[in-house]
Amino acid sequence: MKRVSTVTVRKRLVTVFLVGIIFFGIIDLRLGYVQFILGDQLMEKADESWSRNISFQPERGRILDVNGEVLAENVTAPSVVVVPRQITDPKDTAEKLAEILDMSVEKAYAYVTKSAMSVNIHPEGRKLSEEQEKALRTLNLEGVYLAKDSIRHYPFGDDLAHVLGFAGIDNQGLMGLELYYDDLLNGNAGSLSFYSDAKGRKLTQLADVYTPPKDGYELVTTIDSRIQTIIERELDLAVAKYNPDGALAIVVDPDTGGILAMSSRPTFKPENYQEVDASIYNRNLPIWSTYEPGSTFKIITLAAALEEKKVDLVNDTFFDDGDIEVAGAHLHCWKAGGHGSQTYLEVVQNSCNPGFVHLGQLLGKEKLFHYIEEFGFGSKTGIDLQGEGTGILFKPENVGPVELATTAFGQGVSVTPIQQVMAVSSAINGGYLYEPYIAKEWINPQTNKVVSQTEPSLKNRVISEATSEEIRNALESVVAQGTGRPAYVDGYRVGGKTGTAQKVGPNGGYLENNHIVSFIGFAPADDPELVVYVAIDNPKGVRQFGGTVAAPIVGTVIGDSLRVMGVEPRTDGLEKEYQWPEQPKVEVPDLIGLPKSDLVQIYSDLAIESSGTGKYIVDQEPKAGTKVESGSTVRIYLSDEQKSDHEH
Repeated sequence: MKRVSTVTVRKRLVTVFLVGIIFFGIIDLRLGYVQFILGDQLMEKADESWSRNISFQPERGRILDVNGEVLAENVTAPSVVVVPRQITDPKDTAEKLAEILDMSVEKAYAYVTKSAMSVNIHPEGRKLSEEQEKALRTLNLEGVYLAKDSIRHYPFGDDLAHVLGFAGIDNQGLMGLELYYDDLLNGNAGSLSFYSDAKGRKLTQLADVYTPPKDGYELVTTIDSRIQTIIERELDLAVAKYNPDGALAIVVDPDTGGILAMSSRPTFKPENYQEVDASIYNRNLPIWSTYEPGSTFKIITLAAALEEKKVDLVNDTFFDDGDIEVAGAHLHCWKAGGHGSQTYLEVVQNSCNPGFVHLGQLLGKEKLFHYIEEFGFGSKTGIDLQGEGTGILFKPENVGPVELATTAFGQGVSVTPIQQVMAVSSAINGGYLYEPYIAKEWINPQTNKVVSQTEPSLKNRVISEATSEEIRNALESVVAQGTGRPAYVDGYRVGGKTGTAQKVGPNGGYLENNHIVSFIGFAPADDPELVVYVAIDNPKGVRQFGGTVAAPIVGTVIGDSLRVMGVEPRTDGLEKEYQWPEQPKVEVPDLIGLPKSDLVQIYSDLAIESSGTGKYIVDQEPKAGTKVESGSTVRIYLSDEQKSDHEH
């Protein structure tokens, strides 16, 4: 029998021991690698395989006006989410869902038997009404959940529709500010996570995990809803009166570029945008439409000529015989026979085309088009809305004497309304061309703290303050003594310019009796707080002139807006020159403290109505100094006790 030596046994034991150490070392290393290196990944995968998530949409940020008025908000409207594997009786569940959600049983059955962790019933199960929500909560169906959802609501109806835009069924912005700032308004989704077994049944012994949604930021705009209401009212009246092809209005703060109001016709209700043709809501006319500006463009020619010191408005004169010949072409004044001999201030007041042609010739092609580009024409303004147009200018190589002449009075070039408003704002605010904007600041809805603010963005300094002051004075005289008289507002210094632009037809020629009539005005003229632009496309049943149609609208908007802004009336402006059949307004006298018997001797141009009894006048309406139409009624209040001077 073979004997094994002690040495051999020891060697074998050592070998087995070493192999064991190596084996268990490998196991330990593997366990350590799995525990410390792969642990998080494996836990994640295990969590994913056992957990189920129901998504919760965040609350979309509200949109507010500059004073905190709500322009867009959310109204709660839950949506249906089903977890098919938790439904034990699919047929019964489908029948009940179909009845409540007004859908076919077959479609509902397809949802509740779908091979998926969770299913959104779309679109029938989205944005439920109160009745639908109540019915589902009452039934408390197994595997059927109500997820928090909301509908976008616009309290002002169709006001500001093209600016605000609208959101879709998934609360995604589709147009206007809702689209432009969708990421900031939308926020981040939350979720409810629960654990289930391999068959999808909920494991009740494990707690659910809720991750709250992060709501979107609130947007405070530059819009003043009080002024917005005024322009909406005036556009509605214009549509009813003139039945135009379209209409638009813009109000801007010339010192910042902030948009105070903007609207156009035709319009729509954002909550029912599906009910109108896409061409209506896709065309935000104030920034999208392009057309020949007509005489409002003369402000740019005037600014360039004054800045280049090509003309003295008071001392230089121009003789207008009704037309001017340029390279064989006859360019006519709107007034047959012309205006005769005029100062250049009267050229501006009379909106005389030949006079502005001469200013263009004095400037020359390079200078005039240099200023046109400096004022922002030919490029986008940069307003924070999508769909902005650029307009069309002559290419320098295509500008001859005739093109130079027509450009000088606003014909042959194509611009957008927002370009005109910003250019004129620059001309009258000291020469500063700002980028227009609507988003003023963003607010965190949880903390109510401002996250970011928009500062006015200066794009260019075009002209000097001295030139700007000359322009303001000249345009104030246009309203008081020239073609803009219908925009005159008692108690406020208003400047402005009319515009009557021919429209180009489909064949390239100008249309007959089809114009875009406009007026751009600003006030107070010495220190403008707002610029108002109104354009009416092809008004019917009226002579198509900017002074006839658009100027009175702008005057009303300016007067009403300044009053709601708290701007006090003044008496230091230019007096209006009246033309037949216009009649000067009558200033209401101070009647308080006088005996009633003195009324006949004092005034005969006003009707008097009295309230109360007694010998003396103790109060009156309107107040003394107010200017009213001849024949207007003044109401007086009587008493037997004469009002003292102190009370007066």
